[in-house]
Order: sequence, then C-alpha cells, then structure tokens
Amino acid sequence: MKHILIEKEPPICTIIINRPDVRNAVNRRTADELADAFHDFDADPDSCVAVLCGNGGHFCAGADLKSMADPDAANRLEETGNGPMGPSRMVLTKPVIAAISGYAVAGGLELALWCDMRIMEESAVLGVFCRRWGVPLIDGGTIRLPRIIGFGRAMDLILTGRAVEAREAFDIGLVNRIVEDGTARFKAEELARELSRFPQACMRHDRLSAMEHYEFPFEAAMKNEFQHGMKAIQSMEIFEGVGQFIQGKGRHGAFK
Repeated sequence: MKHILIEKEPPICTIIINRPDVRNAVNRRTADELADAFHDFDADPDSCVAVLCGNGGHFCAGADLKSMADPDAANRLEETGNGPMGPSRMVLTKPVIAAISGYAVAGGLELALWCDMRIMEESAVLGVFCRRWGVPLIDGGTIRLPRIIGFGRAMDLILTGRAVEAREAFDIGLVNRIVEDGTARFKAEELARELSRFPQACMRHDRLSAMEHYEFPFEAAMKNEFQHGMKAIQSMEIFEGVGQFIQGKGRHGAFK
C-alpha cells in the first residue's frame, strides 16, 4: 500500500497521508515519501498550491512510535536532511494548506504548523499529545507554535499537552478556518484555487519575505522585503495587473 497518495488537478496538488489503520502516523518510509512529494510539488511548474490531508478521517497522529523498535522503520533522527516527519525543515517557494480532520497531534500538529494555513473541521482535535510519552517536539513545533499563537499560549500547549478543539484553535489563531466535518479537504482545495488565481510571483515573494523576517533585525528585514518586491516587479506580471486596474477591474475590492 502506498503511504502517500498524490492527486493533481492543476494548478492544485493534493498530498494525502495514507496510513488510516494507524491514524496516519508517520514512520520513516512515510516521512521520506512525504518529503519527496513536496520536493516534486515545489519543482512542478503546473502546481501552484498544495493541500496536505490524511486519509480515513484523521490528519496525522504524529510519529509512529511502534516503529521505533525497528531501526529500518523508525523515523530519522539526524540533525540535517529531512526532518523526522519528513518535510518539516523544508522552505518551499509555494504555499501549502493543511486540511485537518480527526486528530492532528504531536508530530501531526507539527506538520500542520509547517503549512502556511490550516483549515480545521468542527470535531477535529489538535495537541502536543507526545507530552505524555516523553517524545520531544523536533519538527519545528517549539519554533512555529510560539510564532503563530504567541509565547504564552504556546507554553500552555507545549507544557500541558492538552487537547485543543476547533473553536479555541480558531480563537487563538492556531487555525484560519473552521468548517463542517467531512469538508476540510474540499474547502482547502477551494481556497487553494483562489490563491492560484492571483499573480504568483508577487504572492510567493510576499510570502517568503513574511517567512524570512524572523532571521533579520528590522532594517535588514525591510531590505529583504524590498529585494523580494523587486523580484516580483521584474517578473513583469505587475504590468498586467496595472493594465487590468486601468480598465476598471477590481473595483470596490472585488477579486473576480
């Protein structure tokens, strides 16, 4: 059985963790295939936005702890290269949207945090559930969680490992949308199509500037933003947009 399924409907690429019998827990093979899938997505000129979801009603229950007894199946624990969960150390040039159903916990939460946006079903649950077993967050959880929801709230979740339901997750900014059960993938793909309609060079450079600013003091971050903006301008797509504006399109904030 394939651990990762890839379904393409250009310009959207949907990447599906396919281990429903273990709530899509990730072992070494799954992590490697997941990283490969995102490498391929980022290099694919026909794919603009990716959606990450899980098969069988759950997003991802984290690392497959049962695999740790088998050195060939256990998640990688090297300091460089792919993360234990696969793509968690990658910085893509294109956005990824997490479609969260069921459990997105432990390393599964870290995968969701790695995505640019998160859409969560009403009955889904997030949490640092690995707190119970002494399994650390080593796929960016201690870095991305404070950046997304703030230090104080992140400490609450990191230290207690408690469950976070959809309404709280939305209220604290951990997820971007709450949707009806069974619709997360559809809604994520719908949002992905909206993003794919925008001028891509501009959106991607704005995204990278927002992601990279943590690395710089303020003045350097402003310079980095300007450099990204100039690359977007040099793509020439701005002139098409300005032409549409002059023709009267997009009045009153319309995006069609």
